[in-house]
Amino acid sequence: MSHEIPRIEKTADGGHQMVVNGKPFLMLGAELQNSSMTSADYMKATWPKLKAMNINTILGCVTWEMIEPNEGNFDFAELDEVIYDARDHDLHLILLWFGSFKNGQPTSLYIYYQKKSILTLQTGKSTYVPSWVKKDARRFPRAKLRKAGGRLETTEVLSIFHSEARAADIKAFERLIQHIKDIDEKNSTVIMVQVENEVGLLGDSRDGSEVANKRFSEPVPKTFVDTINKEWDNLHPSLRSNLSTFKALSAPSDSSWSATFGDSPQTDEIFMAYNYALYLEAIAQAGKSIYSLPLYTNVWQNMPNAATTSASGGNTPGEYPSGGGVPHVIDIWQLFAPTLSFIAPDTYLNDYAQCCADYSHRKQPLMIPEQRRDAHGARRIWCALGTYQALCTAPFGIDTLEPADCAFASHYSLLKSVRAHVLKAQSSPHISKGFFFDTFDVGSPDPSPPTTVTFGEWELTISRSFVFGHPSEGYGMVIAMDDNSKFLLIGQGFQVGFRSRKPSATFSGILSFLEKEVVNEETGELRTCKMLNGDETQSGRVCIMPSDSPDYGDFPICITIPARTRIAEAVPYCLEE
Repeated sequence: MSHEIPRIEKTADGGHQMVVNGKPFLMLGAELQNSSMTSADYMKATWPKLKAMNINTILGCVTWEMIEPNEGNFDFAELDEVIYDARDHDLHLILLWFGSFKNGQPTSLYIYYQKKSILTLQTGKSTYVPSWVKKDARRFPRAKLRKAGGRLETTEVLSIFHSEARAADIKAFERLIQHIKDIDEKNSTVIMVQVENEVGLLGDSRDGSEVANKRFSEPVPKTFVDTINKEWDNLHPSLRSNLSTFKALSAPSDSSWSATFGDSPQTDEIFMAYNYALYLEAIAQAGKSIYSLPLYTNVWQNMPNAATTSASGGNTPGEYPSGGGVPHVIDIWQLFAPTLSFIAPDTYLNDYAQCCADYSHRKQPLMIPEQRRDAHGARRIWCALGTYQALCTAPFGIDTLEPADCAFASHYSLLKSVRAHVLKAQSSPHISKGFFFDTFDVGSPDPSPPTTVTFGEWELTISRSFVFGHPSEGYGMVIAMDDNSKFLLIGQGFQVGFRSRKPSATFSGILSFLEKEVVNEETGELRTCKMLNGDETQSGRVCIMPSDSPDYGDFPICITIPARTRIAEAVPYCLEE
């Protein structure tokens, strides 16, 4: 019997699941620091730490310079040892191909947070290419930034408008994918591959080189215009907004990019997005034809409310990488790089829930390959998993934390135990709701108001758990079970109220509220630990999933107990008179 290749499968109910070794697999992911996986020795001490954090899927780099130090001579010894060691620790790998592009542009940029400059960094976009590529600018030309006075500045970024770099990248990627197939097809240690990393041009809205200018002045490919027109009603609203000039101009079919779409940074960005998508599509097609692992690429986000024009993730193309798959050009990537299973957001400072919504566009699978690794970030994964059925979330830089300091360890422990139920919700969109409640100062407005969700006849109001003092943070998800007649509550620091939507209902209440624990992680079988009522339900009003340390304020009676299993089952009922 042949071994099943890892795949992303669309379920009968319209969801998506990662399937590994023939079974749905809930990826509890984390990404390493940029270059960590170039050293098998470094990773030997890291694998046990990752296991202790309850992680089962590691995102780590494979760099072009590492596997092809001299043109045509490939060396996979270091990578092989990494793969074998991951396998020995029962960990799966998502390999990040740092080929032609690895985010950023070699100039000083500023990260702004809460309107303050907190970091100046140097980033390099084609810095992981081999030395024989770096030193040969004639064969591998670079993108040019347009500066004041018509001056062009050469970057370290490979130009996407010349064929040699793409051809060399394809050859290296083909050899990598073939090698993975040769050594791992029967084991599925490697389950997915990211193609390049956060592509796009920083410092300018488009490449200003002679070849790029020529391409920009040529007629827009008919395929592009026809596709945009055909897909108009399905485009992301922000892309339709950016293309309003296109509709107004109604340019002839042989017009240049600026004549067709208007002369603006947004047109530059559309031009770059189309050509980056074609570049990655060629690489992805070549790899997929050899070994059909799921492929994707990730995106450095724009930040519309950035306080400066030189911010990492700013307002206009070039302040963030122009051409990358941000929401207002995501359709271009989805339509012209169809070999990629999805386009994935790296989200640190953006609105997390909005990011999840944007990257569920066209009902593509959602994955968060990079995000914050602190408690603030950990709470948010419940939104991705519970509301948007994310395949995976992955805090960045996990290997420089100790297990005791990892905020994700506790969350992943809970998810691991209830994974059968989370996978069920993942396969059936609209039977679950994920949420989080952030910390806030006493006297300050609550940044996380209650949320309301409807399952069948029941309207659920999810809010912070009741305390007499100051409420703590919370997180979790609610899963509707048995045709919406009962609900699985997972998490802590929240409470759920139920209201029947039947016109004839005169009263809604809680029939039963049971603390549960998992007795079989594979099947999801639960057993009842306690029957909860009274103080745990505010005398039948809500089902409370308390935090670890409820604040009693000045109230002298401890009527709210701390969280224990973080799993409960609730059955509501109503009276009809």
